[in-house]
Amino acid sequence: MTLNLEAKKVLLRKIPHGLFICGVRDEEIDEVNGFTASWVTQGSFTPPLVIMAVRAEGSSHEIIRKTNKFSLNVLKHDQKDLAAVFFKPQKALGGRFESVQFKLGDLGLPILLDSVGGLECKVIGNVMHGDHTVFVGEVMSAFLNNDVNALDLNSTGWNYGG
Repeated sequence: MTLNLEAKKVLLRKIPHGLFICGVRDEEIDEVNGFTASWVTQGSFTPPLVIMAVRAEGSSHEIIRKTNKFSLNVLKHDQKDLAAVFFKPQKALGGRFESVQFKLGDLGLPILLDSVGGLECKVIGNVMHGDHTVFVGEVMSAFLNNDVNALDLNSTGWNYGG
């Protein structure tokens, strides 16, 4: 059997994705970092779980593995420019959160003030295969800032996947 690569690419890109800012904090050096996450879904009602795939070679990936926690900030439908700030890979930690207002949540993770809201999650499991690690996070705290429509990948014209 041969995989039709073009069909695979088109079909995988048709899977709907939200756009989120994943925040991490290395407490040893008091550094916050983050990235735009799009491979995210809810995994359970009880306990409340979210599932997120993270590029294995990224600096935030290592912080999640080290600290076993992350935040997920839900972006408002008109925050494509903010998503772009966090979208591109960077070579070093820091810098991205300097352009936005945030607070540290109950777990000490960055929660954007101008967003739909944010969740803080404790990692309870992970699967490392391929070029991403799938982290399962239990939602430990939630902050609602604005109950408005959320940004999704399709509305940006960007592709991540396939």
